[in-house]
Amino acid sequence: MLKPFLEALDDRVLVCDGAMGTMLYAKGVFINKSFDALNVTQPDLVAEVHQEYVRAGADIIETNTFGANRIKLGSFGIADQLHAINEQGARIARHAARESAYVAGSIGPLGIRIEPWGKTGVDEAQLYFREQAQALEEGGVDLFILETFRDLNEIGAAIDAVRSVSGKPIIAQMTTEEDGNTLDGTPPERFAPELERRGATLIGVNCSVGPAPMLETIERMTAVTKLRLAAQPNAGKPRDVEGRNIYLCSPEYMASYARRFILHNVRVVGGCCGTTPEHIRQIKAAVRTLAPGAPAPRSAAIPPTSATGAAARPPAAASARPVPREEKSKLAHALAHGRFVVGVELLPPRGHQVDQIIARARALKARGVDVVNIPDGLRAGARISALALAVLVEQQAGIETVLHYSCRDRNLLGIQSDLLGAHAMGLRNLLLITGDPGRVGDYPDATAVFDVDSIGLTNLVSRLNEGCDLGGQAIGPPTAYHIGVSVNPAASNLDEELRRFEYKVAAGAEFVVTRPVFDVRGFEQFLKRIAPAKLPVVAGLFPFESARNAEFMANEVPGVRVPDALLDRMRSADGPKGGATEGIAIAREILAELRGAVQGIQVSTASGNIDAALAVLDGLR
Repeated sequence: MLKPFLEALDDRVLVCDGAMGTMLYAKGVFINKSFDALNVTQPDLVAEVHQEYVRAGADIIETNTFGANRIKLGSFGIADQLHAINEQGARIARHAARESAYVAGSIGPLGIRIEPWGKTGVDEAQLYFREQAQALEEGGVDLFILETFRDLNEIGAAIDAVRSVSGKPIIAQMTTEEDGNTLDGTPPERFAPELERRGATLIGVNCSVGPAPMLETIERMTAVTKLRLAAQPNAGKPRDVEGRNIYLCSPEYMASYARRFILHNVRVVGGCCGTTPEHIRQIKAAVRTLAPGAPAPRSAAIPPTSATGAAARPPAAASARPVPREEKSKLAHALAHGRFVVGVELLPPRGHQVDQIIARARALKARGVDVVNIPDGLRAGARISALALAVLVEQQAGIETVLHYSCRDRNLLGIQSDLLGAHAMGLRNLLLITGDPGRVGDYPDATAVFDVDSIGLTNLVSRLNEGCDLGGQAIGPPTAYHIGVSVNPAASNLDEELRRFEYKVAAGAEFVVTRPVFDVRGFEQFLKRIAPAKLPVVAGLFPFESARNAEFMANEVPGVRVPDALLDRMRSADGPKGGATEGIAIAREILAELRGAVQGIQVSTASGNIDAALAVLDGLR
C-alpha cells in the first residue's frame, strides 16, 4: 500500500512519467486528433502507455488530460464530453498504477489569453479549470499537476480552482525559455515566490527546454523559495528528421541531469516532450543511487550562473517615475489643458514610395492640423506598415502622429518589441485597437494572430509606461506613450461596447477616439454614458463622397448608423461633384454641433482626400 503522497516525498525523490503525447504519436495517433478524447474512444491505448511508464519505474503517472478543458475540447466539438474524458482519464491511470504509482491529474493552460492580456476574465478561467479539476477529483487522482503554463495569472486561477474542489497536493509548473524566463518574460525570481504565495505544494518547470538550461532555472528558483521543486525537461530540442520531430537526448544524459536536479531541492523529477519509458528507467536508476540533499540556506545560496558564467540576478524593480501625461507629447499637452485638437487620417500607400504622403502631411501641418492619424487596419495589397509611415511622417514632415496600433497580426512578445522600437524612434501617441479579421482584400487567406485584444494591449502599454515588461522585469526608463483607445458610439450592442471601454479605462487609457459620428442626438446620449471616465473625447468625422458612398457606409460597414435624413440629402445631391459638396456640408454641420461637446475631431475620408478633409475643417473658422 502506498504511503500518502507527501509522506513519500519526505522519504525519497519521486520519479514522474514522461511524454504521453510523444508515445501516442509514436503509436500512430495523428496530431490533428484530440489526444484527450482517446480516454473514451481508445482507453486501452492510453492504458498501454501508462503501463509502460509504470514498468519503467515511474512513481507518478499523469492522466491523459493535459488539454481536457472546455476551450480546447470545444475546438474539436467535444466540450460536452469534458467530465467523461477527465474522469475516465483518472480511472484509466488508476487502474494502470494499481498500488505501484501515484496518479496525478494533469491540467494544462486553456489555450486562450486571460485578463489583463485577453478578454477572458480570471473568474471565467477559474470556472473552466474547476470543472476539469472536479472531474479528475471524482476519478480518484492522488494529486494535481498544473503544467506548461506561461502566464502567472492563468496558473494562479488554476491553483484557486483546484483548491476550491480538493485539498490534495498541487505541483505547479511554469514553462520557460533558455534564459530561464517564462515564454511571457517572467523570471524565476518572480514566478517562484508567487507560486509559493498562491498555495502550490511543490513548484517547478517543465517542457520547452532540455535539461541543461532547466538546471540553471532550478538553481535560480532554489535561491528564492523554500518549497520543494519539480523538474521535467524535454529530451533536448526537437529536430526534424524526415518530417518527424525527434528528440535526441539519450536516456543516460537525461539521468545525469536528474542527479544534478536533486542536489538543488528537486523532489519530483521526470520528463516532458520526447521522454520515453527508457528515459524514465534510466532516471529511476540514477535517483536510487542518490539520497535527497538538503537545500542551501537562502542566506548562503550561491548566485546561479548562466551559460556564459555570469551571475544571474533578479531584475531590479522599476524605479523611475512614470512620465506625467501632459509631458508625453504635444497632443497630450493640448488635451490635458483643454485645447481643441484637430487630426486628419492619412492612409498608408501601396508600395514603399512615401513622398506624396509626406507632402500631404506637410500641407496639413501648414493648415494648422495638430496630428496626422495613421491607420493600421488596411490589408488590401502590399502597403507600407503604419509604424514605419508614422516614423517617416514625424521625421520628414515635422508633425506629430497618432499611430493606430493593432494586435491582430502580432503575438504579445512581438507587440512588445514593436512598441519599444517605436518609442526609441520617437513615436508617442498610440490608438490601440484589436483589428478586424482579414477576409477581404488581395490576400483573403492571410492569417491573423489575435494573441490579445485591445484591452490586453492597453494593459501592456501601461506596464511599459511604468518601466516594466509584460513579465514584470524592469526595462530601464519607462516609456512615455500617450494611450488612446477606440470606442464605437453606434455599436449594435452598446452595453457590451461600454463594458469593454470601462476595462480599457481601468487598463490605463488616457484619451478616446470614436468611430465616425453621423447621429448627433444619439452621440450626445453616448457622451453622457462615458462621462464618468473623464477622458478627452476626439470624435470621428467622415465626409461622404457620394450617395453611393453614404449608402455603403449605412448598409455595409459594421457599427455605423447613418440617419435616413442624411441619406435622403445625399441622394438628392446633383451629380458626383454635388454629392461630395453635400457630404462636406453635412460633416461641417456635425462638426459645428459637436464643437462644444468634445475635445477634438479626427477627419477620415474614403480615398485619403485631404482637400475634402481641409474643406470640413474650414467649418471651424
